[in-house]
Amino acid sequence: MSTLDGTVAATTSTPALPLASRQDGTYPRPQMLRAHWADLDGTWSFRNAGDDVAWRSGFPDARDIVVPFPPESVASGIDEPGFHPVVWYSRTITRADLDAAGFDVASPRIVLHFGAVDHRASVWIDGTFVGSHEGGHTPFRFDVTEVLTGDPDAPHTLVVRAEDDPHDLTQPRGKQDWHEDPHAIWYRRTTGIWQTVWLEAVPTVSLAYLRWTNVDHETVRLTVRLAGVRVGGERLRVEARWEDHDEDLATIEATLGATADEFDVVVPIARQSNGQAEDELHWTPETPRLVDATVTLLDAEGAPLDAVASYFGLRTVEVDGGVFRLNGHRYDVRSVLNQGYWPESHLAAPSRAALRREVELIKELGFTAARNHQKIEDPRFLYWADRLGLLVWGEAPGAYAFTPRAVQRLMREWMDAVERDASHPSIVTWVPANESWGVQHIRTDPAQQAYARSLADVTRALDPTRPVVSNDGWEHTNSDIITIHDYEGVGERLARTYADDAARTKLVQGLGPADRWVLVGGAVDHGQPVMLTEFGGVNYQPGAQREDGWGYTSAADGDDWIARITALYDAIRASSFLAGSCYTQLTDTMQETNGLLNADRSPKVPIEQIRQAVTGH
Repeated sequence: MSTLDGTVAATTSTPALPLASRQDGTYPRPQMLRAHWADLDGTWSFRNAGDDVAWRSGFPDARDIVVPFPPESVASGIDEPGFHPVVWYSRTITRADLDAAGFDVASPRIVLHFGAVDHRASVWIDGTFVGSHEGGHTPFRFDVTEVLTGDPDAPHTLVVRAEDDPHDLTQPRGKQDWHEDPHAIWYRRTTGIWQTVWLEAVPTVSLAYLRWTNVDHETVRLTVRLAGVRVGGERLRVEARWEDHDEDLATIEATLGATADEFDVVVPIARQSNGQAEDELHWTPETPRLVDATVTLLDAEGAPLDAVASYFGLRTVEVDGGVFRLNGHRYDVRSVLNQGYWPESHLAAPSRAALRREVELIKELGFTAARNHQKIEDPRFLYWADRLGLLVWGEAPGAYAFTPRAVQRLMREWMDAVERDASHPSIVTWVPANESWGVQHIRTDPAQQAYARSLADVTRALDPTRPVVSNDGWEHTNSDIITIHDYEGVGERLARTYADDAARTKLVQGLGPADRWVLVGGAVDHGQPVMLTEFGGVNYQPGAQREDGWGYTSAADGDDWIARITALYDAIRASSFLAGSCYTQLTDTMQETNGLLNADRSPKVPIEQIRQAVTGH
């Protein structure tokens, strides 16, 4: 990697690019936009019976499936909730798709993108193998130019084989059940393609990856990765603009090193050097201000080779003195557990508009944050969190076995997730493990303790700007925030557990509410913030009753339900040390009927009553 000293250069606009901070939420990669892309979602061919080598070239006699919905879901048109260890997909790529992707003389390389395919994917075009990927929650891409442009006017057959062994507990699976029917806290599976498939055309040498890092209150660092064959002497121009105020903030231009393909550019925002005015541009849930950026790759003579639109938010996160701080100020994290699961489409959102609506609903309920639970969420959800103002805890989907393969799989997929999402200002905490899933004997097993510590430490190595929770809920090895899961249903008893500093000492240094030690493996209480990151879970079904519906406690009716939730929140508000909380959960999810909203996202009582319980006013 090269680190560059930037110099101010003249502003150059790129009117053909979309405005990243005001996009419509359809672009699959919201912090790196080009003018053209081809959406390959829609009706594909589908097979799930057998494993025929001949299918690599297509199978016209198959059933239809609607991508990106998993075959277990109603939205897919397949609606078969049983096991699908191997599935096949096929669709035709046409000249119209290439044109939509922007294929022309200036952009002659074709890149095929997959948002997420669970769990292992292999891809062919016209029977030619183009690549494979393992990891069911992270994106991947292939340069498919050679197999698509022999005759660009001819149709080409794209085939995807997805393998997702429902019984393999070494796969990072989150809440996907390994039983055929859902039980306890686990849900129906999401197999195969479940995020957008798309094409884009790029120049011979192109911008392949961007990452924005908040260095301090007035400086961001841009990391750029290039793809393709370089000639040498290329330069990078970065232009930052506060569109809402019609204000140009910075223009930096620097020459790239001769050999590397990854570079850092420091972008100072001069207006922020006035400390009295720095809050004007800060990103918070209350003021979600985004800075638009155009990143242009130039040749040695200054002619543009490639350009993308992006955005970032200026904000800092730290934990200090037992509190969580946003932009240096104490901030109470009022969060809700978000499973990101829909009854008709499972882990895939039923529409792109549904991702925006999810963020809006969380805010309307009075929350300032969401803990995306056991799921690496679609980047377009994070865009709406950035734009509308919602703090997000990013969490890994857990595996349930502790074996070398499980360790390798989760570590690799988690590192890819952090790399994908690190630019989003909304993400303020990383959670690589939850409730000792995959490390069930962490209290006594030094190897499992080392694994939890290493997950947290590699997260810090990849991103030292955000706090990390080593094991959410209990049995922390080296967490920056001590998080507790407590489903006590009586407000008065909850209040006693979290009353004051004496209660904090007793809690942190002993057995927690789930009869699990809070700290293990030599972990020490350094005065970290303490948050109650799962509580509530009160069952109430106002309409049709599920016989298998349950919660951690139950309410008799709507008045009883809201009174119980209010009492729990009153207990939290009375605590002298809690730095935040996370209510379980946003929506009813299959047999877990303990959501604030029904599964269809309708409120169980008037939304104003829920908001008053959550906020206290």
